[in-house]
Amino acid sequence: MPRGWQLLRTRPKLFVLGMVPAFVVFCILSAAFVLLVLNLGNVTAWLTPFADDWTEAIRTLVRVLLAVAIVVGCVMLWSATFTGITLTVGDPFYERIWRATEEMIGPAKLGDGVGFWRSALDGLKLAVVGLGFSILVLCSGFIPVIGPVFGVVLGVVLSGRLLARGLLARPMEARGLDGAAQKELLRPYRRAVLGFGVVTQACFLVPFGGVLVMPVAVAGATVLAREILDDLPALPYAAVKG
Repeated sequence: MPRGWQLLRTRPKLFVLGMVPAFVVFCILSAAFVLLVLNLGNVTAWLTPFADDWTEAIRTLVRVLLAVAIVVGCVMLWSATFTGITLTVGDPFYERIWRATEEMIGPAKLGDGVGFWRSALDGLKLAVVGLGFSILVLCSGFIPVIGPVFGVVLGVVLSGRLLARGLLARPMEARGLDGAAQKELLRPYRRAVLGFGVVTQACFLVPFGGVLVMPVAVAGATVLAREILDDLPALPYAAVKG
């Protein structure tokens, strides 16, 4: 991430360009989230009709726990959905960023990017997996005391790993590395990949953090991909996919 900030400081127009799709998606998803929060009482009551006849104290406790779990789960879903949609909508923008980052680091032989439809599919996968993580977080929210905290930590770790793989896929596929090759290549570097993804995902939980960090994350992932590839023997572009 620091290298990503450093590189984009020299290209402020690219930084602003990368913020555009992230800002649009942020506004749409934030409006949906605010609408949910404003109607949270009605939602929890609708989900727990069986509690209507319980004593007020128990009914309130159950619905408060459910409300907290819903908010935590939706925050994680918001984050994963934001990432998936932003990468899809902003793929042309982010391709310019990672290619410019490659040029700033040094010359490299690159092929075509993943393309719009492949980017859309990757974004959809990210959103679907994020939905699964959010359900898991929602369920963990019912664990007394530690549930919400455990859910947030678990969600950040799981979605961060997925996010890192998604961002690293762009520069790696441009070198002809398919999904299986990327998985094998990244295996010895899983700690670095996970650390990068978790830090990035944590930034997305901060208001406007995703808007500011997304272009930096794209540049940072490109730097990380180059560092990993530089540790390996030369990869014959024509011998791998593409």
